[in-house]
Amino acid sequence: MSAQVAMGARCFLSSAARRFIQPSPTAGLLSCCRLLGPTKRNMSSESQMDHLEKTSSNYRQNAVYPAQICGIMDESETVRRLRISVHPDFSFKAGQWVDFFIPGVATVGGFSMCSSPSLLQREGVVELAVKYTKHPPAHWIHTMCALGSRVAMRVGGDFVFNPAPSDPSVDLLLVAGGVGINPLYSILLHTASLLHLNHASGGRDYKIGSAHLCYSAKNTQELLFKSSIIEACREFPDKLSCDLRVTQQSTDVDSHLPPFINSGRITEEELRAHVDPQRTLCFLCGPRPMIEALSKTLMDFGLPKDKILFEKWW
Repeated sequence: MSAQVAMGARCFLSSAARRFIQPSPTAGLLSCCRLLGPTKRNMSSESQMDHLEKTSSNYRQNAVYPAQICGIMDESETVRRLRISVHPDFSFKAGQWVDFFIPGVATVGGFSMCSSPSLLQREGVVELAVKYTKHPPAHWIHTMCALGSRVAMRVGGDFVFNPAPSDPSVDLLLVAGGVGINPLYSILLHTASLLHLNHASGGRDYKIGSAHLCYSAKNTQELLFKSSIIEACREFPDKLSCDLRVTQQSTDVDSHLPPFINSGRITEEELRAHVDPQRTLCFLCGPRPMIEALSKTLMDFGLPKDKILFEKWW
């Protein structure tokens, strides 16, 4: 399916689908499960914990909202991006994820939003970028999901950047590995949206510091959202910056991508250059070994533990 056919600039639910998504926000999971069918499954003692178990201690909204797929595109050879029309009462904060319920699929998925709250406000849609695996929800997205497919979603997660106008300014350090970019891209987009608001108001709305993104992937093809990231950094060069890293690039990096993209892993020197124990708030998302190693490094640089936030998907 071509990107231009599948992904529209703005997409709406049909009137029938609008009727489909009108349950009370307090209807909760029980009503959703009745709508979608049974979600009970057997899990052997050797199975890994599923998403609901892994995140059982995290914040969750009460409401489960049906939604409809209105855009599909391949973000890379292994990652599919969905655009999803949602209920008017659906809301989320930059960095959060959704419980993803699929009719006929017993396993509940867990995927971070890769879009900004401002896109939801403007167009009534959210976006997910999901890497192919054999895990049933991801497998469904890559093999069976189609335009018009109906799903349901519930928002959760404590990994958020949602400053109020009265909050003091902070400098963000965003560190991502692989598809761990999703919530951090949402945070970067939200930061850019707040900068636009400030520009329109003459700086009266929010106290926005800087944001630096360190993002590592195997090759440039797997560096998701790279063009949009670079565009945002060029738009706000005094506020937004990035260092995009490729660790297994077999060909030369395209000439238009440097100085934003470099070979090799994220270095301690780069992290140190963007850590101010008094101002920095760090968000980490990626493989477990990376998170554990970088958390220790950042604390060695004097960054307080409560200023290091990370999303755990293991």
